[in-house]
Amino acid sequence: MAPQENLSPPEVVGLIPAAGRATRIAPLPCSKELYPIGFRIDEQAHEARPKVASHYLLEKMRFAGISKAYFVLRSGKWDIPAYFGNGSMLGMDLAYLTLESSLGVPFTLDHAYPFLRHAMVAIGFPDILFSPNDAFVKLMKRQSETQPDIVLGLCPTSDISKHDAVQIDKNGIVEDLIVKPMDRTLRYSWAIALWTPAFTEFLHGYVTQNESRAPEAPELIAGDAIKASVRAGLKAEAVILSEEPYLDIGTPEGLAKATRQGVDGLI
Repeated sequence: MAPQENLSPPEVVGLIPAAGRATRIAPLPCSKELYPIGFRIDEQAHEARPKVASHYLLEKMRFAGISKAYFVLRSGKWDIPAYFGNGSMLGMDLAYLTLESSLGVPFTLDHAYPFLRHAMVAIGFPDILFSPNDAFVKLMKRQSETQPDIVLGLCPTSDISKHDAVQIDKNGIVEDLIVKPMDRTLRYSWAIALWTPAFTEFLHGYVTQNESRAPEAPELIAGDAIKASVRAGLKAEAVILSEEPYLDIGTPEGLAKATRQGVDGLI
């Protein structure tokens, strides 16, 4: 008798690119992913403790039942594993992958390829603050229902010209992704994503094809790879997470706003 096919869904694993240099808000006394934004309650001490920027992302992953995540770090950012350790603070299993340098976010993400090639990948940026708490739950529900290769979680942004605008039809199908558009009528950018092994393989090939880019060429961003995958025929869909703009603490104005809101207990 032939063995039965394993029909169980792939494991969902978090992936967090953290190889940047935070040049827009440098110098900092720590990695920007560890910049304190607001407070949390330490369950053991029953006291308030500082809550760092990337804690919010990990918290949302854990809310969705994601218990394992990889940080991809630039060499030297050892304060991140020193702070989070094995992830017990969040009830997660955390691991850390390092690279000396990166030609852009696609290359940083692909560094985890040997570890995630068969998994469903949930990606978020540790310097982006967004709502709601069940954001990854919404993406996982959409992927389960319609089986796209990629699901993007959308939020409005205060200045679309600095981000990736996502064009969707009335059914949430991604028609195009426009990197830093000049059309101010476009409202939504993506804050998080969930993708299948099909996109992981596409990303790996995309990175391989672009490894020999000229040094003076513009740095590739994650949106470039997603846009290329849509044009190559991968199925991409999107879910509007919130009508509240997300905050990018990697900019001076975003960091200032996030710090004020954190102090006021709004995040």
